[in-house]
Amino acid sequence: MNEEIEEIEGVEEEELFEHYRFKADPGQEIVRIDKFLIDRLPNTSRNKIQNAAKSGNIIVNGEKVKQNYKVKPKDEVSLVLPYPVREIELIAQDIPIEIHYEDDTLVVVNKPSNMVVHPAYGNYTGTLVNALVYHFDNLPYRINDYFGRPGLVHRLDKHTTGLMVVAKTESALTQLAKQFSDRTTERRYHALVWGDVKEDGTVIGHIGRSLKNRKMMGVFPEGDYGKHAVTHYTVLERFGLVTLVECKLETGRTHQIRAHMKHIGHPLFNDLEYGGDSIVRGTPSTSYKKFIQNCFELIPGQALHAKTLGFEHPVKKEFMRFDSELPEGFAKILEKWRKYVIAENE
Repeated sequence: MNEEIEEIEGVEEEELFEHYRFKADPGQEIVRIDKFLIDRLPNTSRNKIQNAAKSGNIIVNGEKVKQNYKVKPKDEVSLVLPYPVREIELIAQDIPIEIHYEDDTLVVVNKPSNMVVHPAYGNYTGTLVNALVYHFDNLPYRINDYFGRPGLVHRLDKHTTGLMVVAKTESALTQLAKQFSDRTTERRYHALVWGDVKEDGTVIGHIGRSLKNRKMMGVFPEGDYGKHAVTHYTVLERFGLVTLVECKLETGRTHQIRAHMKHIGHPLFNDLEYGGDSIVRGTPSTSYKKFIQNCFELIPGQALHAKTLGFEHPVKKEFMRFDSELPEGFAKILEKWRKYVIAENE
């Protein structure tokens, strides 16, 4: 399920860190790599090892190997993962969660801005997952989950607000993950972007790790680098220098909307990584600079909100669609722009 893996992990082509290294003895019998590692990692299941191999995380003599690789005498075997060696302990924290919908199978939450979704290198506490494990018991894990993400089938960036679905049972986790992989979910975002977007459109371009800045994603021609990505956008409201658009995701790549909109010359308003946190359009007069700065101060990052989320309920088998209001800061920015446009036209 490449779609789901990319969207959750956000570590496509990321730096890998060696966690374990073993050298086969000169008299080593020829065995499959999973059996070889299970004998040396007793607390790790065969499924986890097989999935690690499928993800390219098992290296033998400097080369990635598949799960059916046969270990030979003197082979050097390494298990590498996309985070430094440190066991990520899930700490339950009493952090408030805005629950949009809940039943015995799943919960839909409204994620605030400035919150990382799951623990990872540099963010071990204060995440949505830390809050989830406090409020809900026995959330299920995916079989290859090395990252401490119980119940998660997708994610949102730190400063992106809006709706996320969290599975409460293993069956729901599997079924929801498949829907994200098969692209049968409905995901619509509201984004405020720089520039006057003239018409509705679609961005098609591979998303891959930037060749200049590993913390960013870039857009590349259809080819071997990156993953196929499609974003449809519709104009909702024009303000001349910025435009409110609705983005509908056909795929779910890391930073997809942010990278795609920047690629077509419309970076997201106040996007700290993709160039939206400075004046991109408009004459930088003193009053205009002050106006923009006042807008920036209302939100800590990009003006992007996951407004609508739809999926088939794993048990009820009916399509459910949820909608959410824009967060207060985002809504206030739109009000400021409406007043600005009126004042400029008087």
